[in-house]
Amino acid sequence: MTGRRPALAASIMMRHDAVRDADLLVMPERIVVLNDQAASVVRLCDGTRTVAQIIDELTAAFPGGAVATDVPEFLDRVRAEGWLR
Repeated sequence: MTGRRPALAASIMMRHDAVRDADLLVMPERIVVLNDQAASVVRLCDGTRTVAQIIDELTAAFPGGAVATDVPEFLDRVRAEGWLR
């Protein structure tokens, strides 16, 4: 799991909506508004970083957070939705 290199699925784009001041996942027939924490994780899912590297980067950015447990669970949920490959 931690060696996987997650990336957005081909049909999904991440965009910033200036009106809402929020990051969005734009997909066919659906838009998902991401909270700041989710956007921080998804932004790092570029296919070059492993899950372990994503966790390390977020742990450095948010010391004291439950990154090591929360991020893999979040990535599993997002992958189950088909948003990540």
